This record gives sequence, structure tokens and C-alpha cells, in this order.
Amino acid sequence: MNTPITQSATTQTRKADHIRICLEEDVQFQQTTNGLESYRFIHCCLPELDRDEIDISTTFLGKRLLAPLLISSMTGGTQEAGIINRRLAEAAQHYKIAMGVGSQRVAVEKPSVADTFAVRKYAPDVLLFANLGAVQLNYDYGLDECLRVVDILEADALILHLNPLQECIQPRGDTNFRGLLEKIAILCKSLPVPVIAKEVGNGISAAMAEKLVAAGVRAIDVAGAGGTSWAKVESERAESPLQRRLGRTFADWGLPTADCITSIRAVAPEIPLIASGGLRHGLDAAKALALGADIAGLAMPFLQAAASSEAAVYDLGKVLISEITTVLFCTGNATLAQLKCSGSLERLTLP
Repeated sequence: MNTPITQSATTQTRKADHIRICLEEDVQFQQTTNGLESYRFIHCCLPELDRDEIDISTTFLGKRLLAPLLISSMTGGTQEAGIINRRLAEAAQHYKIAMGVGSQRVAVEKPSVADTFAVRKYAPDVLLFANLGAVQLNYDYGLDECLRVVDILEADALILHLNPLQECIQPRGDTNFRGLLEKIAILCKSLPVPVIAKEVGNGISAAMAEKLVAAGVRAIDVAGAGGTSWAKVESERAESPLQRRLGRTFADWGLPTADCITSIRAVAPEIPLIASGGLRHGLDAAKALALGADIAGLAMPFLQAAASSEAAVYDLGKVLISEITTVLFCTGNATLAQLKCSGSLERLTLP
């Protein structure tokens, strides 16, 4: 068994690898899309609206957001990651949108890097999500570790990410998922903040959403297929031909984001729902919202911007908000609530 020092060093190295690979290698889904291209907004040539009065604010888990956006969980644990998280947090504060951080397991193993996650000082008013892998509940993690990561971030909620495929391909991955649902249920009852269940890019089905909601999960992030393929990412880090082949074989595995949204909404109409997985601009976000999501999460566009400069992150936030507002204006809807019930989004008929 690895010593704690060796394990923390391995986890920290993995974090650095993930940033480098996502920014430098082609690790996007190639065949499976997010499914949003199958939908089109019905253009309204006479909106009868003043664009400046359109309101895209919303409330999620009791906290008001000025735009229905989430800077999705990405990173932490290295110096570069700390810079990225600071830039993201400052932009989240500026635009009053939500933000999640990457898995904080490394901060539990190596407390000296906890500060790379501790962004509350940059984002005092923002809806912030802490993050741990659910599978760690089978590897000696429990309420204490969950409380620790929530405290590091002064978080409003805890994301438990579900990543069985990634763990299968990752060198020395944690693949014992037996009995996790019961442990998640116990944690949901004990933790003083809401628990959010999130995939990492392969999607959550309606059947699994029902089980997670029954266990006490307060919100779901579908994190569907169509964006970054973590099978591909881990294939780039492979230490054996078997791992490399597994990553390539399962590079396009998963449920498209659009399908996850519509199927979960059919069985859990009230659950707070985050749409992420391959969203690249505000038009994607608006489609996901019209399909039934409450907020839309983007990761890769924000990572690329934050790795570039502070200004790039601010520019991206401004563009995304402008794109969503333009969708509402050009469909004749003054609010997000109107967009959802307007029938402005139609499914394209295949030839």
C-alpha cells in the first residue's frame, strides 16, 4: 500500500497532468456529441422587448445568481491550479455566477496545498461547490473528510463526483464502487450542506437520478458526454498498453448531455438540475436551460481562458451572458422562466 506521502505526491502529479493534457492534447469526444445540435430555437422577428430589460437571474440551492451559469469543477492542488482557481473565482464574483473546484482529495492528503482551493476570499458572495470523489467513501473517507473540504472552501454545497470509467482507466484507479449508494445516503443526512451528485463526462441516466434523489442528493449535475473525454485523458497518462487501449476503446462512451436533461426531468421534475458536458457557448447553455436545466456548467472554455489571462476569463463571462441574453431576446422571452415554458425550442426532424 502507498504511504500517505507517496499517495499525495501521486495525486498532485495527476492534477498537473490533467491540466496539461486537457490544454495540449485532443481529448474531446469525436463521435458522441452533447446532443444539443438536435435542437433549434424558433426565431422571433418581433420580440416586443427591450433587450436591456431582459432578466437572466435565477436562484439555485437558495442562492441568487445574476446569470444561470456554473464554472464547472476543474482543478486544484498545484501552483498553476491555484492561479487558475483565483482567476475563475474573481470572475465568478464579478458576474455573480456559481463555481465549483476540482477534486479536493489532494488537499486532504496534503494540507499544504489546500490554499489552491480556498477561493472564498476572492468570491465572498458566490455559490461555491466543494468536491470529492464518491468512491473515496469506500477508501477510508467519511463525514470528517467531507466536512474538511467544505470548510477549506467555505462551500455552500458538496459535489460528490461519480467516475467509474475514469477510475477503470486511471493508473491505480479506485474501482470498488460497491455499497456507495447507502454511504451517500448516510452522508446526505449528516452533512450540514447539500450534496450534489455529478458525473465527469459520461452522463447520469434517469434511473440513476431517481436512486440518487431517493438517497437524499439535493441536486444533480448530469455532466454528459460530448465534451472532454476523461477516458482519453487517462489514456494519455497510461502506464501500460492495456490502459492506453481501454482509454481509446471507451473514448466516446456515455450519455449525451441533452438526453440526460430530458430523461431526468421526466422522472424528477423538481430536482435542481445542472447541465454540463460539452457546452461551449451561451447558445448551448440556453438550449440546456430550455430543455429543463436550472443552470449550465462549462469547464473547458473557462480552463482555456484562465490558463491564458485574467482578462480572458472576464471576456468569456461577458460573452456567455450576452449570448444567453440574445437567445431570450430573439425568442421573445423576457426571463428564464418564460424561456422554459415558451415552446421556443424545437427538436429537428432527421431526414
